[in-house]
Amino acid sequence: MDTTNALGEFLRARRDLVRPEVAGLPGGTGRRVAGLRREEVAILAGISSDYYLRLEQAVTATRRNRCCARSPVCSSWMATRSRTC
Repeated sequence: MDTTNALGEFLRARRDLVRPEVAGLPGGTGRRVAGLRREEVAILAGISSDYYLRLEQAVTATRRNRCCARSPVCSSWMATRSRTC
Protein backbone atom coordinates (compact mmCIF):
# COMPACT_ATOMS: atom_id res chain seq x y z
CA MET A 1 0.00 0.00 0.00
CA ASP A 2 1.34 3.40 -1.00
CA THR A 3 1.34 5.75 2.00
CA THR A 4 2.71 8.80 0.22
CA ASN A 5 0.46 11.70 -0.55
CA ALA A 6 1.71 12.84 -3.94
CA LEU A 7 -1.20 15.19 -4.49
CA GLY A 8 -0.77 16.81 -1.07
CA GLU A 9 2.95 17.26 -1.56
CA PHE A 10 2.37 18.74 -4.99
CA LEU A 11 -0.35 21.12 -3.77
CA ARG A 12 1.82 22.40 -0.92
CA ALA A 13 4.85 22.87 -3.16
CA ARG A 14 2.88 24.73 -5.83
CA ARG A 15 1.01 26.83 -3.26
CA ASP A 16 4.36 27.95 -1.85
CA LEU A 17 5.58 29.04 -5.29
CA VAL A 18 2.58 31.10 -6.41
CA ARG A 19 2.62 34.70 -5.20
CA PRO A 20 -0.74 36.27 -4.32
CA GLU A 21 -0.19 39.12 -6.76
CA VAL A 22 0.22 36.64 -9.65
CA ALA A 23 -3.11 35.02 -8.76
CA GLY A 24 -4.86 38.41 -8.64
CA LEU A 25 -5.04 38.56 -4.83
CA PRO A 26 -3.74 41.29 -2.54
CA GLY A 27 -0.27 40.58 -1.20
CA GLY A 28 1.83 42.79 1.00
CA THR A 29 3.31 42.61 4.43
CA GLY A 30 1.91 40.75 7.38
CA ARG A 31 1.65 37.43 5.56
CA ARG A 32 2.98 34.39 7.38
CA VAL A 33 3.64 32.60 4.10
CA ALA A 34 5.17 33.92 0.88
CA GLY A 35 2.87 31.88 -1.35
CA LEU A 36 -0.87 31.40 -1.40
CA ARG A 37 -2.82 30.47 1.70
CA ARG A 38 -4.96 27.34 1.60
CA GLU A 39 -8.08 29.49 1.76
CA GLU A 40 -6.95 31.51 -1.26
CA VAL A 41 -6.33 28.40 -3.35
CA ALA A 42 -9.75 27.06 -2.33
CA ILE A 43 -11.44 30.29 -3.45
CA LEU A 44 -9.64 30.20 -6.80
CA ALA A 45 -10.61 26.52 -7.28
CA GLY A 46 -14.23 27.10 -6.29
CA ILE A 47 -14.18 24.66 -3.38
CA SER A 48 -14.40 25.02 0.40
CA SER A 49 -11.22 25.59 2.36
CA ASP A 50 -12.10 22.53 4.43
CA TYR A 51 -12.25 20.34 1.33
CA TYR A 52 -8.95 21.77 0.06
CA LEU A 53 -7.35 20.96 3.41
CA ARG A 54 -8.63 17.38 3.12
CA LEU A 55 -7.16 17.14 -0.39
CA GLU A 56 -3.76 18.26 0.93
CA GLN A 57 -3.98 15.78 3.78
CA ALA A 58 -5.31 12.95 1.54
CA VAL A 59 -8.43 12.48 3.67
CA THR A 60 -10.73 12.11 0.67
CA ALA A 61 -10.41 11.19 -2.98
CA THR A 62 -13.98 11.85 -4.14
CA ARG A 63 -14.55 14.69 -6.59
CA ARG A 64 -10.77 15.20 -6.73
CA ASN A 65 -10.54 15.28 -10.52
CA ARG A 66 -13.40 17.75 -11.01
CA CYS A 67 -12.18 20.16 -8.31
CA CYS A 68 -8.53 19.99 -9.27
CA ALA A 69 -9.31 20.66 -12.90
CA ARG A 70 -10.56 24.13 -11.88
CA SER A 71 -7.53 24.91 -9.71
CA PRO A 72 -4.61 26.71 -11.36
CA VAL A 73 -2.33 25.13 -8.77
CA CYS A 74 -3.49 21.59 -9.42
CA SER A 75 -4.34 21.41 -13.11
CA SER A 76 -0.78 20.62 -14.22
CA TRP A 77 -0.58 17.81 -11.65
CA MET A 78 -3.76 16.27 -13.05
CA ALA A 79 -2.39 16.47 -16.59
CA THR A 80 0.78 14.69 -15.51
CA ARG A 81 -1.14 11.98 -13.65
CA SER A 82 -3.51 11.28 -16.55
CA ARG A 83 -0.55 10.54 -18.81
CA THR A 84 0.98 8.05 -16.37
CA CYS A 85 -2.21 6.31 -15.15
